[in-house]
Amino acid sequence: MCKERGACAGWLVFTETLSVPRASQRVKFQPAPCRTCQPPCRILDNRTLSFPDLYRKELTKTLEAIDAARVEQVIEVMRSARDTGHRIFTCGNGGSASSASHFVCDMVKGASYGRDRRFKIMALTDQMPAISAYANDVGYEAVFVEQLKNFAESGDVLLAISGSGNSPNVLRAVEYAKSTGCTTIGFTGRGGGKLASLVDLSIVIDSQHMGRIEDAHMIMCHMIGYYFMEQD
Repeated sequence: MCKERGACAGWLVFTETLSVPRASQRVKFQPAPCRTCQPPCRILDNRTLSFPDLYRKELTKTLEAIDAARVEQVIEVMRSARDTGHRIFTCGNGGSASSASHFVCDMVKGASYGRDRRFKIMALTDQMPAISAYANDVGYEAVFVEQLKNFAESGDVLLAISGSGNSPNVLRAVEYAKSTGCTTIGFTGRGGGKLASLVDLSIVIDSQHMGRIEDAHMIMCHMIGYYFMEQD
């Protein structure tokens, strides 16, 4: 057992993220001595990984670091909003916008169809005419907050998704939601940005890689959605 790096059977497992230009290119690990093991162990030199293998390896580490207890807290916030008849709003940009819309689809259909208690939930990312009008006439920072001014009330919930945690339109939406008495939740990464400290409940994905941050956000959305589909 390598005491320094935690691999077994006298071999080290390479865990650093590598940049591989093409999916077909494979990476060969070179032998390297361990400073503490006697006899010295080595990095495996007879194993190669494709880029998909490397991505999956790093993604697994990212997912294992998700704070499940905080996801359970989000579930309870969502449950309370449903049971008290309050609305839930979601927002985000780019891939996060897709996650925000996907989550709402799961909650509107999968977690509500055929049930006595249904979710009043909408994705601010789906209102494309309103988004384009505000972006063109007012500014992109206004596209979510101005929609909230039409609908948000005390006791409602806003789920804000931002890989960086610094998207101005997301931050403005959170600030307004808090001012009206909404509960605010943030899914973010890269240290949390401004969003993590602004929301009432934040889950920060411990990664600098935007793809894996977005992967983890969607997995958390499925944890929440499928809880209501399969457990509640």
